[in-house]
Amino acid sequence: MRIMFGGKSWESWVERYAESHRHPFNALCHTIGIPLIALSGLMLLPAIWIAPLRWVALTGIVFGFLLQFVGHAVEGKPPEFLKDWRFLFVGLRWWWRKVRGI
Repeated sequence: MRIMFGGKSWESWVERYAESHRHPFNALCHTIGIPLIALSGLMLLPAIWIAPLRWVALTGIVFGFLLQFVGHAVEGKPPEFLKDWRFLFVGLRWWWRKVRGI
């Protein structure tokens, strides 16, 4: 895993991610949007066989990303994943820390 993240620790990635998520509204949008995207992404596998679930999963992913883009518009900073795709994974780690109160 460390190779994928350029030898940097999770902590350094999460700290960099947190720098562009300081506005309370942006943080709220991400607190809702990140788990929505993650859960909707997990729904895509059973959605292969259950057609109505496809729309639920795709709607969740689109809405989750929409929330994040709105939050970044308020923050005035672009999403980190536009600079480096690895931040898509870091966002989930940031969310987990936030939920745990760390």
